[in-house]
Amino acid sequence: MNSMMRFIIVYVLFTAALLVITFHRDTNVPTNRPFSEFPRQVQAWQMSNRTEFSADVLGVLKPTDYLYSQYKDSSGKTVSLYIGYHSGGKNSGGIHSPKHCLPGSGWYEASTSRGTLAIPGGTINLVRALYQKGDSKELFIYWFQVRDRSLSDEYSLKLAEIMNSALYRRRDASFIRVSVPVESGIDQATARGEQFIRDFEPKFREFLPK
Repeated sequence: MNSMMRFIIVYVLFTAALLVITFHRDTNVPTNRPFSEFPRQVQAWQMSNRTEFSADVLGVLKPTDYLYSQYKDSSGKTVSLYIGYHSGGKNSGGIHSPKHCLPGSGWYEASTSRGTLAIPGGTINLVRALYQKGDSKELFIYWFQVRDRSLSDEYSLKLAEIMNSALYRRRDASFIRVSVPVESGIDQATARGEQFIRDFEPKFREFLPK
């Protein structure tokens, strides 16, 4: 994308956002169910750990509700799941781009690609990104969710939030990230992460509002 096109997109988004802020008061939209009720077992996946963030971390992320947990499959392989839900209320912050958060914690991006993942009943638009820190490699598969739309880039996210606000007076959005340690090769890690998403996607729909 050239600089002129990027400028036009940013200008349009800024103008639309200004109109929305001026004429709309968005509704605070809760989750269908709190993430404290998220199941400890989904098919062959068993929750092995759940992490509670410190006040400092929550002060930066500002989710309305969140889930950060690790699951193991029947062979003992681990996959981590993070869901950050932002309700659009005045105490809810915006979604932080993983492109900024991960490098800040010592990881550097080795490769990234946008694509889709076929799931029962449809597809998910998502990002597959390989990050490395020292000798450790981690595959991150993530996307943004606005109502029933999956989005794989920040520009689409901002536009969807603006349209959601203008049409429905709501700015709720979610960030869903699955991370898989790369131990026996990227193909195996990718297959494990994608199967995890297929198994868990119905649960995401149970908890996140449409």
